[in-house]
Amino acid sequence: MNWNRIVVKLGGSILLIVLIILLPLGFVTQQIFSGFYYSKVQDQLMDLSKRYAESISSVDNTQILQMFETLATMTDKEIVIVDSKGKVLANSGLPSFENGRKVTMKPLLLKEEENVPRYEYEDPLLDESFLYIGRPIFDEEDQFIGSIYVFSSIGPITQSLEVIKNLLILAGVGSILLASGLIYFVSKRLSRPLLDMVSVTRGMAKGELHSRVGITTGDEIGALGRSINDLAIELESYRTNRKEFFASVSHELRTPLAYVDGYARVLKEGIYETEEEKERYLSIIEQEAARMTKLVNDLFELSKMEEGHFHLLLEEVDLIEVVESTLEKTQLKAKEKGLRVSFDSVISIPTIYADGLRIEQVLINLVENAIRYTEEGSIVIRLLSEDSYVAIEIEDTGIGIPESEIPFLFDRFYRVEKSRSRKYGGTGLGLSIVKHLVSLQNGSIDVQSKVGKGTKVTLRFPIYMEESS
Repeated sequence: MNWNRIVVKLGGSILLIVLIILLPLGFVTQQIFSGFYYSKVQDQLMDLSKRYAESISSVDNTQILQMFETLATMTDKEIVIVDSKGKVLANSGLPSFENGRKVTMKPLLLKEEENVPRYEYEDPLLDESFLYIGRPIFDEEDQFIGSIYVFSSIGPITQSLEVIKNLLILAGVGSILLASGLIYFVSKRLSRPLLDMVSVTRGMAKGELHSRVGITTGDEIGALGRSINDLAIELESYRTNRKEFFASVSHELRTPLAYVDGYARVLKEGIYETEEEKERYLSIIEQEAARMTKLVNDLFELSKMEEGHFHLLLEEVDLIEVVESTLEKTQLKAKEKGLRVSFDSVISIPTIYADGLRIEQVLINLVENAIRYTEEGSIVIRLLSEDSYVAIEIEDTGIGIPESEIPFLFDRFYRVEKSRSRKYGGTGLGLSIVKHLVSLQNGSIDVQSKVGKGTKVTLRFPIYMEESS
């Protein structure tokens, strides 16, 4: 047997608890019965000895002594009467107390309300134990003239207690056997989910992330099982995303590296005809190197955000200034495509508590995205105040996004149309960075779009409420 199994440990622990309860319970029960029998006999001895002592007025009357010897046989008790010097005058049947022998036992002198100690006597000739009570005998002038001792054999008590002890042992063994069966069943039932969890987690360690723990209970074990299932789902998603991530990074780096390698080789071997061609090749190398640098920087920045190592400089921010700065930095790209970028705002907009530079980074990314995917028309930026929020809307008249693709826009390297990747450029990480930056500043982002009609991105940030002193 494997003693390290949880069934054995759990069953053994429960059985040990049962034993800890049963053994003291059996002992206490035995003591209760023992005390009851002994107290009952002792009370009888107290009563008999008192009445016998009060009925004797002289120890010199032989008839009275013989009467008490006869009375002893009727009450199933043994009687010994001694004089004031302790010499035995009458004995109902104890061979150790022969007539004329001097005894050293003292009579009971306790008051009625006091606790009476248990007096036991072992008769060496009969090899039998007795309980006894001794009472002093006084004459009519209240002079001490002797003592009377009443003995009761404890053999019947011992036999009764032995029977009770055997019954308790039998009941205890039966209870343990019954408890063992129930404990085994309960242990198996309780440990089965844990063993299932062990099996599933070992499979997860080997890469079998499709396994799930089949637990439907609502207790802590069920909660643990659901946590393991959630972990398996997260790990499976992580593994899938990791594969896609490496595939995407490899894809994003392969093209610029191929350009850089190809054109560098052309330049190294002098395979060009004019200086203009050489300059064009150098320009391509420079552009692709910048593209790879941006990709690496975006990955590094996104990694810091996801790991919680990204720090913001939070302060009171005026969004009108941020939007105007964004327009200045994106106006040139819009003019190159013949697009008009306008800013629509109310006179006064509440401030927000955020990192101004990061908010500007978000807006530049979204506006450049709008410019990139808009061939003609305009791009409008609006600032609105909504209850406890400030909203920033960026609406374009571009190619639009299919509704089914919107939930995936902020995933790393996700592209709505894979064929766009080379046409429209970009690293595929911009919107993912935007999503993280907005979330880190307690904001939200919403996208509405129709194919061929355009896209509207709405950012919402809570209004800055200055704390009262």
